Amino acid sequence: MPRWVFPLIILTVVVVLVEFYTFQAFKSVSKSKIIRFSFLLVSLAVYINFFITVFTYDRSNGQTPQFQMAMGLLLTVSIPKLVVIIVLFGEDVYRWIVKLISAISSNETQPLAGRRKFISQLALGLAAIPFASFIYGIIQGKYNYKVLKYQLSFKDLPDAFDGYTITQISDIHSGSFTNKEKIQYGVDLINQQKSNLMLFTGDIVNNKADEMDNWIDVFAQLEAKEGKYAILGNHDYGDYMKWEKPEDKVNNFKAVKDIHKKIGFDLLLDEHRYIEKDGQRIALLGVENWGKGFNQAGDLEKASSGVQKEDFKILMTHDPSHWEYKVKENDFNYHLTLSGHTHGLQMGIEIPGFFKWSPSKYVYKQWAGLYEEFGRYINVNRGFGYHAFPGRVGIWPEITVIELKKA
Repeated sequence: MPRWVFPLIILTVVVVLVEFYTFQAFKSVSKSKIIRFSFLLVSLAVYINFFITVFTYDRSNGQTPQFQMAMGLLLTVSIPKLVVIIVLFGEDVYRWIVKLISAISSNETQPLAGRRKFISQLALGLAAIPFASFIYGIIQGKYNYKVLKYQLSFKDLPDAFDGYTITQISDIHSGSFTNKEKIQYGVDLINQQKSNLMLFTGDIVNNKADEMDNWIDVFAQLEAKEGKYAILGNHDYGDYMKWEKPEDKVNNFKAVKDIHKKIGFDLLLDEHRYIEKDGQRIALLGVENWGKGFNQAGDLEKASSGVQKEDFKILMTHDPSHWEYKVKENDFNYHLTLSGHTHGLQMGIEIPGFFKWSPSKYVYKQWAGLYEEFGRYINVNRGFGYHAFPGRVGIWPEITVIELKKA
């Protein structure tokens, strides 16, 4: 038996179970056959659209907006159903316990039809919250840009850099874009920060260099007083698509690197630059992608060659797992690390200052925002663009502004 058969059987059972419970909820709440069968037809249409898209799209084109929309629709109708099944299955467990107790004690149970209708109404009401959130996330949430500002103090920051500002952006994923007006708004918002330095921490495309062709004129407008620097992300290497010839991948990678020059960024490939101000300087280092378990192209030692241990250092590395496993305890002392990559999974719940949760936290220890250990900091940018799911729910696209202060 092929190894994919068993997971497929499990997935089929789960889907049937979810659809059964959700249909039961509609059946308990409404007697209208039109509503019931409309629900079934919509669900069936979403599943058919997804599987047709998956099995027919050309992988040599990378992840297309059509594929992303099929994924988005699937999640939009599936996540709310999980809410329904949790509520109704919980009520079923309660029913079984009551029946078991009644059977043991020989007492008659009261009919629960009224309770079932109320629980179904409750389940559908709760499910409406993620449903509406996903619809908003696909239509508007992916453009709901947030400017997050941090002030970080360091004892060994050169005096000339007290008050120095850095704008960080990450994960543009230009192959996902469809609305030029909204992207222009995001770029204008970046420029409004008027920072000294602009740093881009990788993933300018999904896979192919030509995804950026229609957006170069927009991103070439990005401005910073004292320079713009960039690194590569895991998607910039073209590893996630099928290439007809090996040389096509090589040529694409070269073209991706050339994009950064076209939009005015200095691309650091395991390199460093010194940023000078009033006779003092800080070191800016940029490594190629280094991720735990895959694509460990980045060479931190090479990027640090020629940098002094006592220099104040800012490191750009796309994947935050690099900081966790190689950087934060390094005695060379990388004061501030800037990363991206996680997108915060583009879905979660955040109440600033109180609560932050996303499934991404179960994969990455540092998954969104600012973290500090051993007196060293990392900021994980939630990303400017979007990928796979064509929207954002609760985890909004981010523009980070960091002000350096002399402690």
